[in-house]
Amino acid sequence: MSNLWDLSHIQPRSDVVVPGDTMSAVFWNAVAQRGDTVFMRQKHLGLWRSWTWPQTAEAVREIAHGLMALGFEKGDCASILSHTVIEWVLADLAVLSCGGVSNGIYPTDAATQVHYLCDDSRTTVLLVEDEEQLDKALEVRDRLPLLRRIVVFDMEGLRDLDDPQVMSLAALREAGRAHAARHPGELEARVKACRPDDLAILVYTSGTTGKPKGAMHSHAGIVHTIRGYNTIVSQDENDERMCFLPLCHIAERIGGEYFGVYTGSKLNFVENPETVPENVREIAPTVFTAVPRVWEKFYSGVTISLREASRLQQIVYAWSLGVGTRIADLTLAGRPVSGSLKLQFQLARWLTLNNVRKLIGIHRARFLVTGAAPISPDLVKWYLALGVPMLEVWGMTETCGAATFTPAGRIRPGMIGLAAPFNEVKVDPATGELLVRGDNVFMGYLNLPEKTAETIDANGWLHSGDVGLVDADGYFKITDRMKDIIITAGGKNITPSELENDLKFSPYITDAVVVGDRRAYLTAIIMVDQENVEKYAQEHDIPFSNYASLTRAQEIQDLIWSEIERVNKSVARVEQIKKFFLLETQLTAEDEELTPTMKLKRKLVEKKYAERIEAMYH
Repeated sequence: MSNLWDLSHIQPRSDVVVPGDTMSAVFWNAVAQRGDTVFMRQKHLGLWRSWTWPQTAEAVREIAHGLMALGFEKGDCASILSHTVIEWVLADLAVLSCGGVSNGIYPTDAATQVHYLCDDSRTTVLLVEDEEQLDKALEVRDRLPLLRRIVVFDMEGLRDLDDPQVMSLAALREAGRAHAARHPGELEARVKACRPDDLAILVYTSGTTGKPKGAMHSHAGIVHTIRGYNTIVSQDENDERMCFLPLCHIAERIGGEYFGVYTGSKLNFVENPETVPENVREIAPTVFTAVPRVWEKFYSGVTISLREASRLQQIVYAWSLGVGTRIADLTLAGRPVSGSLKLQFQLARWLTLNNVRKLIGIHRARFLVTGAAPISPDLVKWYLALGVPMLEVWGMTETCGAATFTPAGRIRPGMIGLAAPFNEVKVDPATGELLVRGDNVFMGYLNLPEKTAETIDANGWLHSGDVGLVDADGYFKITDRMKDIIITAGGKNITPSELENDLKFSPYITDAVVVGDRRAYLTAIIMVDQENVEKYAQEHDIPFSNYASLTRAQEIQDLIWSEIERVNKSVARVEQIKKFFLLETQLTAEDEELTPTMKLKRKLVEKKYAERIEAMYH
């Protein structure tokens, strides 16, 4: 792919960056190596505040000693209930440095879920972000006999709180300073006492079926994974990353926080989830990892902006993207690009494509990484046409993040890449299920030995639940989740995720669930992109009073049907969607229908809207 991009800056590194066989040892060795350089930045009240490595170390030391002052022992569990903020990282590294077990809880979880997760993990200290999260903790603490203390990061609105069980992070750090003065060397002893096979973190699965399961990862598994990541693609102190995905999700925890500790790349924290589009333009990350929903949103934003552009601007964009697409096609096919086409691409970048990249915030990105859910191959190609390689990875909570990777020089849209060199991946010949084996595979599910035995077989292979195939070059492709494959009444096997990805390529569709198991034809449940659909309604004088009335408008129904028809044209008749309905409620991460990573829960949606689904078959 060197025809289009100079890839020398993306080549993998196999050298060990930081020694240590536990995550706590890696962190403190990194502190010793990095001098006074900046590790983290966060925007607060319009200003960016930097945290150097020594400042980070001081805070982690004080929090760790504060925890020890509270009686926090090796092997105890602390849970963190917070959005993605710097304090999350400080608390996490402090817990690990004490030899404790660190567990993350989604800030969108309800009080009942907070109770279940704290109870199941035997949490003794709960660290919460602010008053909103504290309220959840106070609601359930009477049913958590092991919970000793609740620590609050941000005390705004809580100045007058007088509760013996609740303290501020500032007070915990103050207690830590006093404890460190009385017990010098105790933290170092704790770090040294950490063993590679000790349980380090719990990552609870999102629980689309049944209660969430606590996936256990050891220090050895985490260190093996982050060292492995560095053999896939290079990252170093000169890189800027944006931290915005939930830190209790495996992707940001391993690929953001821990890989940042290991490589020294700067972690930039967004103000809040709503400011991501604006913050990404300020940060301009050089390495950018996100889920497909984010990449789809950026694409939709550009598509909608174009509709408001002048006719000349639209023509210039179409020409420029056409040049980028021709080069991307040649490059993907491994064919040479002519000098004249390269010159045209330089002009295309100057005229339009550089501005599109700046609009998104990827103008400094060396490469983009997408994972956590399937993505449309057309979307990967669109970013390639802009001149930015998008690398697809695949993995899961249980594999400690990525288990396959796409080499920057051999991108294949629609494929999840090759087995990462730090683990084995194969397709079960009997079932088509993807299996993974390696030191990155989790220790099992907390308190659930039967579920663990179902997931990891006697030969150490993790059964992923994803169905896929592998080609002659070793590239894997996910076709669907085993439990999601639709078998129509006519006996035809259909993989809904491919149809759903094609639907989500529309700027007007945020998510879709295709239905049709044991039925005569396929139907779809659609969640529209509120911002883009509202804009469309305003431009076309379509009256609406609220979100529900917007989705009911006949013109909007027709708009979505035209997007479904676009997808229908590219598939066989048996795979075409015959009917659909739009969700009339605007869903957020707090709603039960969505996972914390903003994916519709197929089974729950099918159950909740069973009557409306049934109506489409009469």
